Amino acid sequence: MARTEQTTAELRPSSVPESAGRDNPAGLRVAFMREHLDPDNMRSFAKSSPGRLIALGLLLIGLCLAAGTVTAGTVGDRQRGLDVLLYDTEPNAHSAHRLYTALSIADAAASTAFIAGGLEPQAVRDRYTQALGEASSELVTQSSRGAGHSSDVAADPDARLRTGIITGLPVYSGLVETARTNNRSGYPVGAAYLSEASNQMQTTLLPMAEELQSRRSAEVTDAQRNHVRPPWSAILLLIVTLGVLVWVQTDLARRWRRVLNPGLLFASAGILILLAWTVIAGSVSAASMIHARDDGMVPSSRLTESRILAQQARAAETLKLVRRDATGDYDRTFDTDIARLADLLGGYPASAPAADDVRNAVPALERWRIAHQRMNDALARGDFNAAATLATGPGAAEATAQVDALDRSLEQGIAKTRDTLRGKISQAARVLDYLGAGAMVLGILAAGCVGLGIWPRLREYR
Repeated sequence: MARTEQTTAELRPSSVPESAGRDNPAGLRVAFMREHLDPDNMRSFAKSSPGRLIALGLLLIGLCLAAGTVTAGTVGDRQRGLDVLLYDTEPNAHSAHRLYTALSIADAAASTAFIAGGLEPQAVRDRYTQALGEASSELVTQSSRGAGHSSDVAADPDARLRTGIITGLPVYSGLVETARTNNRSGYPVGAAYLSEASNQMQTTLLPMAEELQSRRSAEVTDAQRNHVRPPWSAILLLIVTLGVLVWVQTDLARRWRRVLNPGLLFASAGILILLAWTVIAGSVSAASMIHARDDGMVPSSRLTESRILAQQARAAETLKLVRRDATGDYDRTFDTDIARLADLLGGYPASAPAADDVRNAVPALERWRIAHQRMNDALARGDFNAAATLATGPGAAEATAQVDALDRSLEQGIAKTRDTLRGKISQAARVLDYLGAGAMVLGILAAGCVGLGIWPRLREYR
């Protein structure tokens, strides 16, 4: 009897934790978590078939979502870059070109008006005033577009260039007005003032405008180059996702004797569609940007340079008359600019936009050369009045008419090539319109299909 009581007493403590566990649900949960989160149990579960299926499913879902997100983000970045190019960078470059051209036209018009002596022709005076007004307007445009950049002139080259032109332009116009006043009064010193004004334009203002235009054009070129590069991050991630999907389906077929998994097949089809869409749309968009460069940017740059060369040659031609130059310096400048202009027009592609305008410009340039030679012949005979008439007269065979015809053709050509450039940039953006949203949708659908494909296999282990 005593032995029985002792045995009962020894067994009683072991029943206390059981009773306490029933009265303490929190303790039961802790014990359950400890049991199931035990490292040995977790390693064993990870090596089991259900654990492997869960791991593969989570991997595929993560890859599908990441592929869709990265592709959508890449496309969004490219579209934003195209919007910046279309609505900011390219207009900024065009404004810089117009500033450079307006300054060149003002310089040529100022010296042309001076040759007439006394009260200059109103049309020439209006051309000078209009060119100065356009230059001032473009300076305002450049300053407003540069407002988001650094306000430190020393740290911002564009701000330095704009400031230099803004401060130098009133000095130039003041010298021209002083030359004009002296010329109307018959004072020879007017020619010296005009020469000084033109020297400031050629050595200070125009080089700064040219540098500003070059910087703006380089920004357009860089934006085009960046867009042409394939979106390798998105493409590689899609390829990896598709490869893992194929590998998982092969593994399922080998381990679980399942030949086809509809969910994974649909996920693979979704990723494959997204990959093909990304590659095709990206290639078409890049091709449009290449056409924008070849049919828009490059021809426009040639015509812009041609127009500026024509105005600089015109300024050299008229300044020779103003200075009664016998050194040949202005002739060398004229000949160099005209030779370069002839090369640009002669090498203009026949298939490029504005080819008809260039064909109209070539004979105008040739007639200008003939008028210029006739002017030089008159000067060689000492007949300044005849030379001045040939250079600035209103006749159809004289230099002014040919310069105007040449300038009109180049201006129209620049407008056409710019329209081509902007049209191709817009086309490059439109191609990507639905790809970003489509990438997100396909990525989510592919992830859902993975879940639908893995779940029936997991249910088999219940």
